[in-house]
Amino acid sequence: MFTLKVDHEIELQVLQQHHAMKLFQLIDANRAHLREWLPWVDNVQSPFDIEGLTTLWLNQFAENSAYNLGIIFKGELVGAIGIHQIDWYNKMASFGYYLVKNAEGHGIISRSVKALLNYAYFELGLNRIEIRCGAKNTKSRAIPERLGFVMEGTIRDGELLNGYYHDIVLYSMLAREWNAMPRLI
Repeated sequence: MFTLKVDHEIELQVLQQHHAMKLFQLIDANRAHLREWLPWVDNVQSPFDIEGLTTLWLNQFAENSAYNLGIIFKGELVGAIGIHQIDWYNKMASFGYYLVKNAEGHGIISRSVKALLNYAYFELGLNRIEIRCGAKNTKSRAIPERLGFVMEGTIRDGELLNGYYHDIVLYSMLAREWNAMPRLI
């Protein structure tokens, strides 16, 4: 199954049935932390919910319409990242990511996004990647800003989260912009 080695500490793996229990435990232990910005967290109430999702994710992977990947840091599952809504005609997709609280501060998401950008542009041949973040989610927004994404604007009331609408900031990176970036980022 698909694995992308990021560096000596991180690898990304397609989430499968054998990840379900560990992923549920991570979500459950970090429910308050994740719930603040992820609308689906309350729908995950048991490992069976994750098992159902992994079936969907594996089908999306087989159809080449999405990559739902676990982030493995020093041998432990600590979050997820994905290439979503792949539009092959327009050669574009969006990235999403989350990390458990105790794994923050190690550059895990930045390194994972960089590796996934390289894969998306150089292996998949995509031209445009979008990242959408809650306008007040400064930690999530720091990732595309640090990596040189262009902020295109704000989608007002773009997501219903915990019973309230909130604004979403849309960032994008084009293949030619990524190719022109110094690799020291």
